[in-house]
Amino acid sequence: MKKTIVPVIVTAAITSVATMWGFHKFSDKPLFATSDSKIPIHYVSDAGATATQPVDFSPAAESAVPSVVHVKTLTQGKTYVAQDPFGFYGPQQYRTPDQMGAGSGVIISGDGYIITNNHVVQGADQVQVTFNDRNTQIAKVIGTDPSTDIAVLKIDGSDLPYMTLGNSDNVKLGQWVLAVGYPLNLDATVTAGIVSAKSRNLGMNERSSKTNAVESYIQTDAAVNPGNSGGALVNAQGQLVGINAAIASPTGSYAGYSYAIPSNLAVKVANDIIKYGSVQRGYLGAQLADLNKMNEESAEQLGLRSGDFKNARGVFVINVLPNSGAAEAGLKKGDLITMINGTAVNSQPQLTEQVARFHPGDKVSIGYMRGGKPYNVSVELKNMSGTTAINKSSGTFAYSGASFRNLTESEMSKYGIKGGIVVNDIVAGSTAQQANIQKGFIIISANDEKINDLNDFQSIISQSGNGIQLGGVYPGRRGMYYYGLNNGSESNY
Repeated sequence: MKKTIVPVIVTAAITSVATMWGFHKFSDKPLFATSDSKIPIHYVSDAGATATQPVDFSPAAESAVPSVVHVKTLTQGKTYVAQDPFGFYGPQQYRTPDQMGAGSGVIISGDGYIITNNHVVQGADQVQVTFNDRNTQIAKVIGTDPSTDIAVLKIDGSDLPYMTLGNSDNVKLGQWVLAVGYPLNLDATVTAGIVSAKSRNLGMNERSSKTNAVESYIQTDAAVNPGNSGGALVNAQGQLVGINAAIASPTGSYAGYSYAIPSNLAVKVANDIIKYGSVQRGYLGAQLADLNKMNEESAEQLGLRSGDFKNARGVFVINVLPNSGAAEAGLKKGDLITMINGTAVNSQPQLTEQVARFHPGDKVSIGYMRGGKPYNVSVELKNMSGTTAINKSSGTFAYSGASFRNLTESEMSKYGIKGGIVVNDIVAGSTAQQANIQKGFIIISANDEKINDLNDFQSIISQSGNGIQLGGVYPGRRGMYYYGLNNGSESNY
């Protein structure tokens, strides 16, 4: 070891001496070239300037908190009958435990309509809302839209505190926002952050709606945790600009980013559910693709060259459905949509959200590029059936202790059926419960006649005397199920 260390020490000493000699030898010479030219210097004067005041969120928080409610749900356990494969013990009954859930909701009218998330109330047998003052009510689910993750609740009341609506189109990157809700089963909680991004698509609604999901989230860094879902995202003026829906997290709790459904879309969906019983959504009738998903191969399939979309912004049309509004307006495969109603289009989620705000029969102005030239066309939107009709639901109908409603357009698309009604609720001890019909049963026939909607159902019942045979399916189960019902003496509700 000593033999190794000594030469290193000697070498280091010699190097140090040489370095010192070199420094003194050349220290009188500049190390870098200099110039006589003057470098312009600008002095900033703060004379007369006032100190920037911190943003005060208290007025916005105080106005928003009373109109945000705590939503609690109860999903009752289900009883299943399983057959012993060996036949030793006969049929065995199994019951799943009751499940409790929680979220938030936003009152949007003085007479008690509340917006929340579909995933907060989905499958719930009972929904309860609690105000900031601890007053509690049982709420009724008016309708849901899995495509946007929006649900509408109704409670009794008048002159209730309700949220002032803002314009989510005016939300800017970097602006302050507040998240208001009931996270982790705490009382009303307010957190602050800034808008980090717009038109985010996370693919979450596709899991529940399967098709035609609409996602164009406002991304913020306001702290949001489980229980905030369905709560309010408000601007510094206390106006609603979003409905909090999700967080990006590896743990399930807040880890930096949260996502809200733009208020303009959420309120449109809610108004449709309240007015029509289901969402009335207009469609362009075109399959779209973002520019960043285009490559040389996909461009060639559209008959394009890479130069056709270099430095471009917009959304490509990759297919046009026959007899759709897009087809009738003359849009073609390979067109690049750049504007809708004068607003620049930068992504598919943004365009999808803009279109989703309109009804069948509405017309939108579409700006697009074809062959390097700009064009503009008016497109009349249609529903999924290819018409401009508004399919207004007639609400619910009660029979034999069960209430029924029409399937929504999104449900028909999700389950791949055309027409039908669904069991919305069942009275305990009723004829319907005794027949073992379960909530969620989709009826597609009655007395061997096809059921398209409640009108068909009511017509067949009026001609059937005291009994009726129902045929239908359960989502997620195989095969047809049949039940016989007698018209009992229960009151309609």
